[in-house]
Amino acid sequence: MVPTSSRETAAPADAEPRPDLRELAAALEGTPAEQGLRERKKRARRAALIDAAQQLVTAHGLDAVTVEMISAEAGVSARTFFNYFETKDDAVLGAEDVGLSEEDIRTFVRGGPTGRLLSDLQSLVASLLTPHAETHGQTVRAMDLLQREPRLLQRHVVWMDRHETQLVELFEARRAVKPFSAGNELLTMLVLLLIRTTFVAWENAGYTGGPADHLPAAVAQLVDLVAVDLGS
Repeated sequence: MVPTSSRETAAPADAEPRPDLRELAAALEGTPAEQGLRERKKRARRAALIDAAQQLVTAHGLDAVTVEMISAEAGVSARTFFNYFETKDDAVLGAEDVGLSEEDIRTFVRGGPTGRLLSDLQSLVASLLTPHAETHGQTVRAMDLLQREPRLLQRHVVWMDRHETQLVELFEARRAVKPFSAGNELLTMLVLLLIRTTFVAWENAGYTGGPADHLPAAVAQLVDLVAVDLGS
């Protein structure tokens, strides 16, 4: 506690109490309902920017589309655009650093949810894929545009590199709690391979369901491949 000056006098008995700073901050931030409304508006604005970017690039090609065009189509300013995306390529891809929930991270680091590394990696990948089911149409369009506009692959690689860094940190945290011998590079490649294989399986199935629905088939292919190699 910081000592008060001897010249300070006590507040009058009828003076209003000083508000707690945390209560004041909460009041400024709004009620949970207001916070939820703001978040929904942000998600809607972000979705509008993705839709605008994908529609414009589909119609005119990537090089012909500018951030200003995307912003105008979505009804926002270019300055607002950069509150959501670093580049127009990110908007076309719908790139978002969603990552994993705190609960997913805690469970994995503690050695869960099953205690078997491959199964737990599958759960990790499923968590990373789940948000794509909520943006089904945008994800499908992004995959189509990746094939039409090869330059988008460069930005996609940058986005994936960010996830690789997060994955390595996650593996190291689990290793300290529940040691395992597999290297971080191998595990990272495995996660990215499962994501890629799952998206291909989803595409081959005509985009039925969500990407995570096709993850078990991707894992089964991997297990079968390993089993064949070991048996040969």
